[in-house]
Amino acid sequence: MLRIGLTGGIAAGKSVVARRLAELGADVIDHDALAREVVAPGTVGLEEVVAAFGDGVLAGDGSLDRPALGRLVFDDDGARARLEGILHPEIRRIAAEREALAGASDDRAVVVHDIPLLVETGQAEHFHLLVVVHAPAPQRVARLVEGRGLEEQAALARVAAQASDEERAAVADVTLDGTGTEEGLRAQVDELWARLVRELDEESDAATTRA
Repeated sequence: MLRIGLTGGIAAGKSVVARRLAELGADVIDHDALAREVVAPGTVGLEEVVAAFGDGVLAGDGSLDRPALGRLVFDDDGARARLEGILHPEIRRIAAEREALAGASDDRAVVVHDIPLLVETGQAEHFHLLVVVHAPAPQRVARLVEGRGLEEQAALARVAAQASDEERAAVADVTLDGTGTEEGLRAQVDELWARLVRELDEESDAATTRA
């Protein structure tokens, strides 16, 4: 099994890469989706978040009011650390379970952990290969404003809250260029996938020879 960590700054193109890897046959574990799953109504995670931050983080239907929670933690390092202490252990537990299932069914499985805050949470050394999707911060701010309708100050704040481009580049084994078109980025993923398949084939042949 090959374990890949996939990350990139907001609006760099990471979701395009994750979708293409899934299409090519990778088992993609979306840690953002897990973050929503662990605080779904009725979960222990949601109970712990409410206990830590109060009933004001609940919507009328009993689900988590994400904007309300975001306002509490965005500019408060201590509050954000409390939230991460609740969510991250559970997210990693579920991710490990799903990785194990993928590996049990196929010893040549390529398991991709799609983690927006991989660098920020100190997970850079946990994977066989770390793939970073790069686009410079000014371009990502422009995409957030033009493509997602954010105010410029809100876009700048979101970019600033993440690791810097330099911090991600420092830990990358592979860097994909997210500055161009979606088609161009998908083509880069195809090239990476072909290389990974060749390496897996070579490892399998070497193992057979040793046996």
